[in-house]
Amino acid sequence: MTAHLTAARRAQEIIRKLCALGNPRNLAGMARYGIVPRNGLGVSMPLLRGFAREIGHDHSLAQKLWASGIHDARILAALVDEPGKVTPAQMDRWAKTLYSWDICDQVCGNLFDKTPYAYEKARVWRCSPREYVKRAGFVMMAVLAVHDKRAADARFLAFLPMIRDGAGDGRNFVKKAVNWALRQIGKRNPALRKEALALAAELAVSPDAASRWVGRGALRELKKIGRR
Repeated sequence: MTAHLTAARRAQEIIRKLCALGNPRNLAGMARYGIVPRNGLGVSMPLLRGFAREIGHDHSLAQKLWASGIHDARILAALVDEPGKVTPAQMDRWAKTLYSWDICDQVCGNLFDKTPYAYEKARVWRCSPREYVKRAGFVMMAVLAVHDKRAADARFLAFLPMIRDGAGDGRNFVKKAVNWALRQIGKRNPALRKEALALAAELAVSPDAASRWVGRGALRELKKIGRR
């Protein structure tokens, strides 16, 4: 009970500081990039990252910050949570409340990809009918391709059929994540680039507009890498 109260009090104090750091002009700038935060304060990412370093990692505190519903506090929650204490249930619970591409990407790239359940959630979420849960599935594939340096190629080869299936989703923030996942897998090494290029070429001539968009974008970037 004492720890619970301490986390709640710390969260209240942190939120007061976030309110003081907020900048309404940043909110206007976010809107230009398709970000319309709920209960947003406009705290910049450099400030949030610096604040997270000061706070340190605290799982209980992260839960309180997320529960506040404040956009900036939720990003901070992902930065200070402890991956080893995150459960699959928490991941599903947080994923279901995603409503913006930026918080989706921050949570996946700063926290969820560091849990033992990252690959499983990528596979499961990519089937979701919810736009931002589905985006989270493909964002997980992208950030794992960047961050999990020791993973075997087989893990990413298994994602390619899922990317093929997901490429036909015309929702803007889903197809962008599918494209991102394909590009990042192709950037890992020459063997994976060959496979990613083959899929990109297949998608680029698809009769489906969203699939063509995904394929052509990935082809452009991966071919540039091959020429370096």
